[in-house]
Order: sequence, then C-alpha cells, then structure tokens
Amino acid sequence: MAAAREGLPDGRYGRSADARADRKLKIVGAVLGAGLLGVIAWSGIHYMTKTDVSGQLIRSKTISDDTVQAVVEIRKGKDQAGVCTLRSLGSDGSEVGRKDVAFDRREDHFTERVTLRTTKHAAATELEGCRAASGR
Repeated sequence: MAAAREGLPDGRYGRSADARADRKLKIVGAVLGAGLLGVIAWSGIHYMTKTDVSGQLIRSKTISDDTVQAVVEIRKGKDQAGVCTLRSLGSDGSEVGRKDVAFDRREDHFTERVTLRTTKHAAATELEGCRAASGR
C-alpha cells in the first residue's frame, strides 16, 4: 500500500495560485512598461519642440478705434531672433487685429512697445505666443 503519489491530473483542478499571480504580474508589468514608454516619448517630443523664446503681455491700451498699444516682455537667448504674435479682439470676441512682431535685439530680457492696427474698436489684446524666428 505504499504506492507512490503522483501529481494531480492536468486540467482537472484549474490553474494553481502561482500561475494566476504570475499572469497578473505580467499584465501589470506590461501596463507599467507601456506607461513608462509613453512618458519617455512625450518628454522627448516636448524637449525637441520646446520654444526658447517666451513672452508676456505686460499691458495694452486702446488708443483709438483702429489702434492698440501693447507692452510685451521678451525672454530669449542673446544671439537668437524671435517672433511674437499679438492679436486684438472686439467686444463680440471676433479678431479685429493681428500682428507678428520680430525681435532681433542682442539682449536676453527686454520690453518692447508694439502698435497694432485694428479693423474696429478693440476690447482686449492677447499674446498668442512666441517662437524662435526661422531662417536664421
């Protein structure tokens, strides 16, 4: 009666707890790995496309029905040229003026007064963004 006990029959009792845990760990690892690859890709794209020119609209004043003056603060590299886009909005929210302003000063931080011509009275002015000038 001392028969040797053999292993359990295959497929009769389902998977063992270790096999289920291994499968869950593989799924969690795959999800975390995909997330890490996504973060690395996003960081790389952000690093390559970031702008080295930044600006801030300090103030704007409507001078007349067809003129707006704005003061823009610019930060850029000393040897770098930049372009900032300003736009003026009418009281109904429509765009009444737009101007791309090129900055080629050999300074890294300065303010510039800009005059925009508008098609009608401007209620607001905003800085859309700044970028490095191309072609240099």
